[in-house]
Amino acid sequence: MSQYRRNLVAGGAYFFTVVTADRRPILTTPVGRACLRYAIHTVRKKHPFTVFSCTLLPDHLHAVWFLPADDARYPLRWRRIKEVFTRTFLSSGGQEAVVSARRAARHERGVWQRRYWEHTIRDDDDLRRCVDYCHWNPVKHGHVSTPRDWPWSTYHRFVASGDYEERWGQHDPAPGFEYAGE
Repeated sequence: MSQYRRNLVAGGAYFFTVVTADRRPILTTPVGRACLRYAIHTVRKKHPFTVFSCTLLPDHLHAVWFLPADDARYPLRWRRIKEVFTRTFLSSGGQEAVVSARRAARHERGVWQRRYWEHTIRDDDDLRRCVDYCHWNPVKHGHVSTPRDWPWSTYHRFVASGDYEERWGQHDPAPGFEYAGE
């Protein structure tokens, strides 16, 4: 089995892509949104982090996080978020995907893909590219024609703070630019 190496930088900034099991479209449902909000809130109480930007799509999410200066444990945070979400989602009537015998033997549920994709943000230009990619993603996937039309995104916060003009995203901010994980 492959050994995944994570780049752990205390106080780092990271871009993530996290995907549901079998790409099931559960995240933008009312139950999915409530469970994710609860999971993040619960985990942040014990393991603080800042969600700088986030976009929720039906079957995956993109997020940029900042960790505290003395902490690099984002894998712990994602594991706990997935655990809390899964428990809350299933107890709220959410349905899981079919679980393989191998996953069942490991006591894994059919709500999330096991892995997630992470990228350590190197500098301000990289941060801008990651945030722009996050906010452009609903357009890329054909859900809307402009980021302002997507309700489950920090795009609206970036407009309100003046970081984006209202018309930002009329065109792809980085044509041909791709991050892995989708």
